[in-house]
Amino acid sequence: MSAAGWSIVFIALLTAAVFGYWRVSIVSHQRRLDQLQVRVHVNGIRGKSSVTRLLAGVLREGGYVTVAKTTGSAARVIGTHGEESPIKRRGAATINEQIEIVRQHVGDGVEALVIECMAVRPLYQEYSQDFIVRSDITVITNVREDHQEEMGETLEEIADSMSVTIPRDGVLITAENRPYLQERLRRNAEARGSRFYYADPAQVLEEDLRGFDYLQFKDNVAIGLTAAKLLGIDRQTALRGMWKSVPDVGVVRLRTYEIRGKKVMWVPMFAANDRESVVVTYELLQAYFPPDATVIGILNNRLDRGRRAELFAAMVPRDLAPYLHHVMTFGAYEDTVTASMVAGGYPAERIHNLGENHHPTLDRILDTIADLIEGESGVLVGMVNIHTHQAEMLIDHFAQLLGEEHDDEIAASRDPARLPMASQRMLRASGRRSQMDRGGG
Repeated sequence: MSAAGWSIVFIALLTAAVFGYWRVSIVSHQRRLDQLQVRVHVNGIRGKSSVTRLLAGVLREGGYVTVAKTTGSAARVIGTHGEESPIKRRGAATINEQIEIVRQHVGDGVEALVIECMAVRPLYQEYSQDFIVRSDITVITNVREDHQEEMGETLEEIADSMSVTIPRDGVLITAENRPYLQERLRRNAEARGSRFYYADPAQVLEEDLRGFDYLQFKDNVAIGLTAAKLLGIDRQTALRGMWKSVPDVGVVRLRTYEIRGKKVMWVPMFAANDRESVVVTYELLQAYFPPDATVIGILNNRLDRGRRAELFAAMVPRDLAPYLHHVMTFGAYEDTVTASMVAGGYPAERIHNLGENHHPTLDRILDTIADLIEGESGVLVGMVNIHTHQAEMLIDHFAQLLGEEHDDEIAASRDPARLPMASQRMLRASGRRSQMDRGGG
């Protein structure tokens, strides 16, 4: 046989081997999914990671052996006892990561999977639902303006884009409260033969929120309670599971630090980066701010997030001016963002550029914060994005000030007090057996 002939045979064999491996992988993946009693796919614009964690907590506490996976500020796999492991990636994240997570973590005895949607483009979202997750229950947390390049310019288009993750003959849960968007999601669910449920935040009491040690939203808790009711898990068990769940790295924890003799409340609000979520959060935060505090907003702009920079530059004069006494800019686009805020009516003398145009030291940033605070107390709110050199210096500084109280989500997830009730009973039984064995020896 000629060299060309051998090459053709080799290519044919290689193709057959690749196809065979792909086929075996797909069959194995489907088998793992089929063993699950509950599969939940969490989509939406805001709150996906938080809701994924809350739902996993509900299922664990309700007696389901549950694995969860978040994408969020820090990608995590959450094991059957609530223990967390970081996801290490060698390259850029892709939706095929979800298949590997199922392969590694959905073994014998696992009954439920809660997985956050990674995809943005509708085609990839549809592939994720139909071939990777095949959920019984899909959550669309809300519909907001974000990722318009991929999902559409209008809220209706964005709702339709996310609706491709609604299961066939399953359930859709949403906390989206605008009637016209609710109706659109309802129609999209019915077109797929699925039932529609609105997670009404009115069912969440103030005392329910006091079980969280961070800022939690009623909409997210309402989704957890709605899913629990559908699965036959009682309200108190569902709440207990949500309280035990470890929050995402991006949650808002309100802590106060001393900066140059001033008491400064730090509000890391980087995870909320659409207009509606930010405005709602500011309204909610007013009750927590110290009286007469100077409020400083940080616009932390990444070079690869130009559209968000434009959005927040427009929001400051239009929506946030009543809340913000001053604005500091970090990262990129300082000249453009400043010009936009001034053109919108925000006073130029209240804008302070400390980003890539100036390369400030940490001392200069801290001095500026202290100088802007007129009284004894202030509030510093981080917005837009989390990763720039200036923001990371500030975050690291606050982490050092926190010292031993620093929040370690991985360690917190292994706290025995957070174990689901079934795991606690097993642990106690194991302890009793160990005591009996020692006594018998």
